[in-house]
Amino acid sequence: MENASGFGRPADKLVLIVDDDESVRELIEFIVKKEGFRIEKAADGEEALNKARTVSPDLILLDLMLPKFGGFEILRELQSDDTGTIPIVIITGRYTDRSTSDMIKQEPNVRDFIEKPVKPQILSSLLHKLLKTQPALRKPGF
Repeated sequence: MENASGFGRPADKLVLIVDDDESVRELIEFIVKKEGFRIEKAADGEEALNKARTVSPDLILLDLMLPKFGGFEILRELQSDDTGTIPIVIITGRYTDRSTSDMIKQEPNVRDFIEKPVKPQILSSLLHKLLKTQPALRKPGF
């Protein structure tokens, strides 16, 4: 459902959050929900692949350091079959040198990446940009 400006509603978009650190997952979930998006969560690579295939998210926020498959294996797996068109934003806690970040960005399904600690404003604006949605109007004072 698009509004007159051609932007979709966040409530129509599903974001899959993949991170093995519960506190990070909760923070990201808080930000994503606050922007009005629906969410699914996964704590490891196997769960991430299963959910990506079953719920067909509109976007995946993917931590690279995961138990049961590393982030790179997941990236490659997600490029196949039905999940190949799902945009992915990498969320990484470790310092990524330029060559690694350039390598990640060359993956066909990777749109961007964010370093931890995740800054709410950066994540929010990136989600809206990639999913072509508009932030909910906030009441003054919030």
